[in-house]
Amino acid sequence: MAYDNNDKKMESVYSKRIRAGKRRTYFFDVRATRGNDYYITITESRKKFNENGYDRHKIFLYKEDFNKFLKALTEAVDYVKTELMPDFDFDAYNHDQPAETEHHDAPAEIETPSSNGTPSNPADEVDKW
Repeated sequence: MAYDNNDKKMESVYSKRIRAGKRRTYFFDVRATRGNDYYITITESRKKFNENGYDRHKIFLYKEDFNKFLKALTEAVDYVKTELMPDFDFDAYNHDQPAETEHHDAPAEIETPSSNGTPSNPADEVDKW
């Protein structure tokens, strides 16, 4: 799905959705820059409790940080699994759901900074997730 951003298209070239419970979903999107480079956005989308809509939190991860990010994430997860909760059955949360690789509907809010550093188009928010 493509997004209009100042007459340019911000296109997701790959998307992975992970449903986490009834109210939480994570999206891992690979996006292309204008210069044909790539970065990843990680979005947590949570259904608002007793309200309509969603709370969204987004992280932009650039290629020069991929290895450092993955190493730190792996170390943090391994620490919890081996040091803090060695007897916990983390596999009990594997629900044997099929892989959810897909292109999802466009998020209505685009958090790509514009030339002045502020998010573009936040007024066009429609909950499509």
